[in-house]
Amino acid sequence: MKKIEPYQSKTEAIESLDNGGRFYNIKTKAKDGLISQSELGKVGGIFNDKQQMILFLEMSILKLSQAERNSIISTFDSDLEKSFQRFKSQYLLPSEANARGILSSNAIITGIPSLVDSQTEFSGFIMFPIISGSVTTFMMIPLMDEYDVYELRDEESAETFFIAHLKDSQRLPAERMVLGGVLKELKSSEDESEASAKFLEITYHTDAS
Repeated sequence: MKKIEPYQSKTEAIESLDNGGRFYNIKTKAKDGLISQSELGKVGGIFNDKQQMILFLEMSILKLSQAERNSIISTFDSDLEKSFQRFKSQYLLPSEANARGILSSNAIITGIPSLVDSQTEFSGFIMFPIISGSVTTFMMIPLMDEYDVYELRDEESAETFFIAHLKDSQRLPAERMVLGGVLKELKSSEDESEASAKFLEITYHTDAS
């Protein structure tokens, strides 16, 4: 989980993103008026994960006006435009996420996180990959074994939504913030055949002010 410092202007964003890519991206040029996946990946420190690249971009430009964001998006080359259309995020409130959120998709959710204490009766299970050599198997494990879990609430409703990040990340303060990640299944028991709920696996966060 990484904190994002969003761009403060369209000019700042373009100057950063239209960077020519890494030294081996010989087909891209800096300041040519086009933003490519390799250029976006360079800024975000991301190599091949297109879904994460798009989430990084959206978190980076979320403080700009809609007109400024649209102007930046209009400079994407064809490959980045396709990736953007495929992976662009849902913008949700915590009270909306369970009902409207699309599993395996990016989501950006604003709210106030409250850490779920390990002594509570929280029960939630996720499918976790176990890798042995070239073989990958999956098993159900409690979410709290691998993640710090929070209830996220908004100011419009008493409903909450679960969010989580791996335990080696810094814990989140109980302050209003914007969180970006991927929506995943959350099962109430190991025997449940279909997920009863969802949670957001957090990749990025930033202040909501």
